[in-house]
Amino acid sequence: MAGLVRTGLGLVLGALLLAQTGAAAAKPFSAAVFDFELIDPSLEGTRGADPTEAARLKLISDVLRQMLGTSADYDVVDVGPAASKIADAGLIHGCNGCDADIAKGLGASRSITGTVRKMSTLILTISITVRDTATGQPVQFATADIRGNTDDSWTHGTKWLVRNRLLAH
Repeated sequence: MAGLVRTGLGLVLGALLLAQTGAAAAKPFSAAVFDFELIDPSLEGTRGADPTEAARLKLISDVLRQMLGTSADYDVVDVGPAASKIADAGLIHGCNGCDADIAKGLGASRSITGTVRKMSTLILTISITVRDTATGQPVQFATADIRGNTDDSWTHGTKWLVRNRLLAH
């Protein structure tokens, strides 16, 4: 009888340990998700001044925040309180990792930045970088080439990156 009790107790303790380990592993990262930025070396002459492309950057930034925020992996932190620091940084993708410091100041354990590189109207590349705010080091990088400078192509490329790279387990 004592052996049966010990075995039962061992199973219960093992189940509790697994439940705690699973809960700890499932704890999401807090993430400051910055707006996408356009890198436009194309010879089309707009150099990022196209209001349609500015609206697309906002669109895919919102898509990224929504998808990460509804995932089990991330709690998205509002970057609004750091608006002046973000503005002072200029282009986040070129500030040598200042995004990690800004995100850390917001209480986030991850900073997430993105760019769209426009080579031409037909060829664009979407990139997303995730940094650990404690070290400032990148922990994940995802990129996808898209064809077509449309809302649909930008949105599709962003969703694909989130599903197949950032949240792929």
